[in-house]
Amino acid sequence: MSILGNYINGQPVASQSGRTAPVYNPATGEQRLQVALSSADETREAVHVADEAFATWSKITPLKRARILFRFKTLVEEHADELARLIASEHGKVFSDAKGEVTRGLEVVEFACGIPHLQKGEHSMNVGTGVDSYSMMQPLGVCAGISPFNFPAMVPMWMFPIALACGNTFVMKPSEKDPSTPMRLAELLTEAGLPDGVFNVVNGDKESVDVLLTDERVQAVSFVGSTPIAETIYATASAHGKRVQALGGAKNHMVIMPDADLDQAVGALMGAAYGSAGERCMAISVAVPVGEETAERLRDKLVAELDKLRVGPGLVDGPDNDMGPLVTREHLEKVKGHIQTGVDEGAELVVDGRETAIEGGGDGFFVGGSLFDHVKPGMRIHSEEIFGPVLAIARAASFDEAVSMINDHEFGNGTAIFTRDGDAARQYCEQIQVGMVGVNVPIPVPMAFHSFGGWKRSLFGPLHMHGPDGVRFYTRMKTITQRWPSGIREETNHFTMPTL
Repeated sequence: MSILGNYINGQPVASQSGRTAPVYNPATGEQRLQVALSSADETREAVHVADEAFATWSKITPLKRARILFRFKTLVEEHADELARLIASEHGKVFSDAKGEVTRGLEVVEFACGIPHLQKGEHSMNVGTGVDSYSMMQPLGVCAGISPFNFPAMVPMWMFPIALACGNTFVMKPSEKDPSTPMRLAELLTEAGLPDGVFNVVNGDKESVDVLLTDERVQAVSFVGSTPIAETIYATASAHGKRVQALGGAKNHMVIMPDADLDQAVGALMGAAYGSAGERCMAISVAVPVGEETAERLRDKLVAELDKLRVGPGLVDGPDNDMGPLVTREHLEKVKGHIQTGVDEGAELVVDGRETAIEGGGDGFFVGGSLFDHVKPGMRIHSEEIFGPVLAIARAASFDEAVSMINDHEFGNGTAIFTRDGDAARQYCEQIQVGMVGVNVPIPVPMAFHSFGGWKRSLFGPLHMHGPDGVRFYTRMKTITQRWPSGIREETNHFTMPTL
């Protein structure tokens, strides 16, 4: 069986570590290939290559860097179907969803192509008599990205395009569950004209991650994953003097007000809760209907829609399924365990996805959509991120109770409110303690020219991903104050505070 190695200095490189991990096709349960788990020394070599390349790449003009990214964008568009098939084959999401992931990643590439404007800095003339002041936004050096399994194309493209555009070099450590897509992106970058060594991929596990968090040549680390790991990565990398943006877990709520268009809300909720088998950090996992009548109507409509949910392989002839498998058998068992925990805690399991018949499922890692009702704060299925197709209905008697339920939660990644009342929506946006808010929009992921990130224990570090915060994260500001004296320089010592 083939072993996927690394991509170093512009070419594929076999790992000599002797350690591998299996990569499965989640729709069949069959192993596709093995991925190398690189040694610490191999990871250090990738950092060394990136460090050597920085000296030249950082001196290339922003316009020339942008032109390489423009060519990369064109190549990704040309290979979008191929990339989507890779994603579906290793992650399991349906083909149309995988194409959508590629598109959302491309939006950040498009944003990064504007780097000649984004990296301009500021200028002020005559801040004092004959004195000017201006700022430079300069690259950091070697940057590292550690990406999760659920978006093997999009999340890496949230990181490296902006880092490269700003003049940094990059070492990518993808998830070992679906590593083929980042490797293919590396090949397309080389084809676009990116100089060797500027972008490198190291496949590995904790041994590789520890190097990226501690090596003094790495200046910044971006991470997306679970909160306990994000917290550890933030603490470790920060202690070693690095900039860190570490995006953690989520438990995203959708509030449905009594005046909402319920059909619209249910349609949005089905996609937001069960799309990509719930393996999204922005998935809606808790529906909060306000009032008993709203709750009963919502429940009935969701049950009817779940009965029509098509669950099956991500790559099929003909129309897509609505939802594919989970990424691994271990994750499948974990999600089933969460469902059982909800039953044991006393929540009402209205629809049990464990009993769903999967057409063409075979030995794939499938579970159907599950629905709980009468879920209360404090239950584990309300407190913990399940990362699977499990939706909980947590009823609220009033708008204020719904807001309190969400604000009291440890996570603050995304949320939404469905209503026809502009005043209720305005109050919600102002009062809710969550980083990304949708009004009649179920998954409020910002466009690439805005920044992505949550609050509370959903984000560690002061800066969000992509958008303006992404440029700030991958550059450091230098401010110059200058004066050009006329005539002969005064030979006078000045001991007072300069006031200009």
